[in-house]
Amino acid sequence: MRNNLSVEKIFCVVPAFNEAENIARVIKEIKPLVNEVVVVDDGSADDTGELAAAAGAKVLKHLINRGQGAALRTGTEYALSQGAEIVVHFDADGQFMSRDIERIIAPIKAGRSQVVFGSRFLAASRNLNMPFFKRHVIMPLARVVNKLFFNLNLTDPQSGFRAMSAAAAGRLNWQQDRMAHCSEIMWAVKKNNLSVEEISITVAYRHFGQSFGDGLTILKDLFIAMLIN
Repeated sequence: MRNNLSVEKIFCVVPAFNEAENIARVIKEIKPLVNEVVVVDDGSADDTGELAAAAGAKVLKHLINRGQGAALRTGTEYALSQGAEIVVHFDADGQFMSRDIERIIAPIKAGRSQVVFGSRFLAASRNLNMPFFKRHVIMPLARVVNKLFFNLNLTDPQSGFRAMSAAAAGRLNWQQDRMAHCSEIMWAVKKNNLSVEEISITVAYRHFGQSFGDGLTILKDLFIAMLIN
């Protein structure tokens, strides 16, 4: 174990689809902060998996593109099977700041929370180049939906940067493979009465691919998940 880590065994799960341009740099930034980086190559058509392995990550592969939710589930299950005590979810596109990992796991290490979500909308958060439509339309609408239909009061309704204790991760049985997994994980946290906290993060946007239609798809998938569960 590295000297700058405490006794917790920390795994960082990174879902990746066609991220050959960014993956090696992201892994290099994460590695000093955790015990193991697990990259789930979600059916990439480029060299994402090979570059991730060369950079020192454990690479798991999906033969086809199944979606970020599925990749996170695969990586989380692997981390738990290897004795992870804290599991971090981190994106492969380089938009999150690796330095925020230490801050997002701190409440878990302190025994204060079981799940911690990174938030782009707390007072201390910084969003570099967040698209206008995302900031002023999609996110406010998502917060209203989460409050009205799922009684969720988190400031960031679609946070992809999160950390959880092993015990919490083992109870979050999300089923959404694609865009709705973020909200489903939040809903599962609430349903299981897990202690939760939000931490301000910095996000530097490099591309943007979410539309109003995507938001409707997320809502539809979440209602289906609620009916199933």
